[in-house]
Amino acid sequence: MTLEICVKEASGVPGKLGDCPFCQRVLLTLEEKKVPYKTHLINLSEKPQWFLEINPEGKVPLIKIEDKWVADSDVIVGILEEKYPETPLTTHPEFATVGSKIFISFVRFVKSKDATDGTEQALLDELKALDEHLKAHGPYIAGEKITAADLSLAPKLYHLEIALGHFKKWSVPENLTHVNNYTKLLFAGESFAKTSAPAEYVIAGWAPKVNA
Repeated sequence: MTLEICVKEASGVPGKLGDCPFCQRVLLTLEEKKVPYKTHLINLSEKPQWFLEINPEGKVPLIKIEDKWVADSDVIVGILEEKYPETPLTTHPEFATVGSKIFISFVRFVKSKDATDGTEQALLDELKALDEHLKAHGPYIAGEKITAADLSLAPKLYHLEIALGHFKKWSVPENLTHVNNYTKLLFAGESFAKTSAPAEYVIAGWAPKVNA
């Protein structure tokens, strides 16, 4: 059975997959589990009526499972794990929150207008913690195999790399070798290439937030 999923359409580029990291997380999960799916691209600035009727909050990702539309990437990933256990992706509870504060630290830093406000250091601290973890447990968060924690973090690291490179000419320090190797490993995956938006769409997505 083919699942239906609503994801962000690229801003101003009809028919192209947009830059939402939470949509990509769900798409990655579907790809890794080899679950067939049909994609509906949603223009978030002009949401179609049918979409708002099934989903009044208007948020993506949204997935149809057994005739029921379900929102929220955390909830969706949990349901997919339960429904398609043949390819297990559950992260061991001990490692489930590794790297979970990186995205919010990145958002604060990329939007920051004050170089002395500590947001850069806060992000560095989170990345150093991830580097230490990967040094001890890598190459993935839970060891040798990719799990849900990696599929959640991968799109966020992709946004971090592109947005900070573009808006702040900033990149992950070279001495964080385990983080750098980890991102290369994640981005090289077939599922990642198939589900990621081009860099220019990511930049266009962040521009209004950064320039606000």
